[in-house]
Amino acid sequence: MIISKPTFVVDENICKLNIYRMIQKAKKANVIFRPHFKTHQSAEIGNWFREQGVDKITVSSVFMATYFADHGWKNILIAFPVNILEMDQINALADRIELYLAVESESSVNFLANKLTGKAGIYIEIDEGYHRTGIEAEKTSEIGRLLRTIKSSDVMKFEGFMAHFGQTYSASTQSEVERMYNSGMKKLSILKHEFRDINPALKISVGDTPSCSLLEDFTDADEIRPGNFVFYDVMQYHIGSCAINDIAAALVCPVVAIYPDRNEFVVYGGAVHLSKESTIERAGQKIFGLVSLWKENRWGLPLDNTFVERMSQEHGIVKTTPAVIHSLNHGDLVAILPIHSCLTANLAEKYVTTGGAILKKV
Repeated sequence: MIISKPTFVVDENICKLNIYRMIQKAKKANVIFRPHFKTHQSAEIGNWFREQGVDKITVSSVFMATYFADHGWKNILIAFPVNILEMDQINALADRIELYLAVESESSVNFLANKLTGKAGIYIEIDEGYHRTGIEAEKTSEIGRLLRTIKSSDVMKFEGFMAHFGQTYSASTQSEVERMYNSGMKKLSILKHEFRDINPALKISVGDTPSCSLLEDFTDADEIRPGNFVFYDVMQYHIGSCAINDIAAALVCPVVAIYPDRNEFVVYGGAVHLSKESTIERAGQKIFGLVSLWKENRWGLPLDNTFVERMSQEHGIVKTTPAVIHSLNHGDLVAILPIHSCLTANLAEKYVTTGGAILKKV
């Protein structure tokens, strides 16, 4: 494999193992597995899920839903508030696949009631504390009004309540993740009990990689929608969601400058390649990625005391040790384990596997 510029590399074996483990966890917990494809955004990686029996997926945009529908996926949830400006595309999808939409307001439900031409399953998004999107769980009167409108429609079917426990991404221990998950699930369970007469089979659909990776018991949940787990990343490693060897993707970058006097080297790979997502190491150091050596088309364990300390558009400045500095030459390749693989993957035009195969994406 020849690499001469920043390249997003996927270890196919690790990736497939991550998929397998999450599928087995969902089976053991007796919950529906609807993985979120916004992390990898690749038809080829989607096929790795399909080969293991997955037939339901989640996406974050109408465009992404269309891409995966074009690649044979027939059951898709767009887990993002309905964008009414894309109604023509939504109707086109509803005519060709089993489509599920997320709503969070009376306005969006009323719009769908008047403009949706094909049948679609409807999830009401609940804000259980993350405060991104969704109706606050306590606003049961508003939720009831939405349900009455949905029930009266010939094209909408109420499927259940969905939520994203995004606050778990700020957790630093498994007990914190469990506390956040249990707090959110308690609110969703109350809603499930209160509105079950409208649809006795209503589902609770939840999804975040920390909860889905660390918990074994998903009592009261009917469906899980993790996405990041397919690659994992440094953030998930710090939370405890994965081991360092579970990280299935890295940005491989050329070394372009070496500065022994300050124990730094620079790679061709900056904010436009990695993103500017950062995390705080346990010692209090802000970092933008961990760094490994790239040898024989593989990356190894992160180098001790070596990390991306700062970035500009194309430059990644790596702080390291004298031993590492003296082992490097201009033109060497290093692998940067991303802080948030979803963002780094999104910035790549395509991926390359450690075996040299090209993976196309959205």
